[in-house]
Amino acid sequence: MSVSVRGLAHEFPGTGMLFAGLDLDLVPGDLVAVTGPSGSGKSTLLSLIARWEKPVAGTVDWTGISAVGWVFQNPHGVARRSAVDHVALPLIAQGYPRADAHERALSIMDRFQLRSVADRRFSALSGGEAQRLMLSRAVAKAPSLLLVDEPTAQLDPKSAATVNKVLSELAMDNAIVVVATHDPDTRDACNRNIDLRFATADQEVMS
Repeated sequence: MSVSVRGLAHEFPGTGMLFAGLDLDLVPGDLVAVTGPSGSGKSTLLSLIARWEKPVAGTVDWTGISAVGWVFQNPHGVARRSAVDHVALPLIAQGYPRADAHERALSIMDRFQLRSVADRRFSALSGGEAQRLMLSRAVAKAPSLLLVDEPTAQLDPKSAATVNKVLSELAMDNAIVVVATHDPDTRDACNRNIDLRFATADQEVMS
């Protein structure tokens, strides 16, 4: 299982080139931070790796990627549904019986310290709780490639540390995890870093 990026370049009308000549090889166990200033193309790079967006140049090839998870910076859920329903529904879609899905959902929510809000409606969650819930839902989908946009932006330091720990565990569980972040603690929790300040054809971007 792998993601191979070769010669990747992208721009939008009026922005100029965000990055160019980007080469990456991603394999299970990788927890990769994408860093750089606002407007440097962090979220765009996630979209290109997900193959939601077509690059102006270069290729993104997948081998053995069976499922892709995406966690957006701004969490979106169904206002009247309970928190646990958001995590259980992907499990039901995978074939889990409803009762088993409910119990597994609670177990996943435990990892993000969310069991206490399991029965709360999505609309009643705090921003940080909603963000961790979307991460829980993504974990329930068991993705082989997980793309996460600014996962700790709305979190207090303790919750952020929990999220960083779980992302690391997911990578060690045979997933590829790519995280766009401004948070130096999240960057330091990753084993690789793509710094888009240096993402040109003649500069090294990976550390």
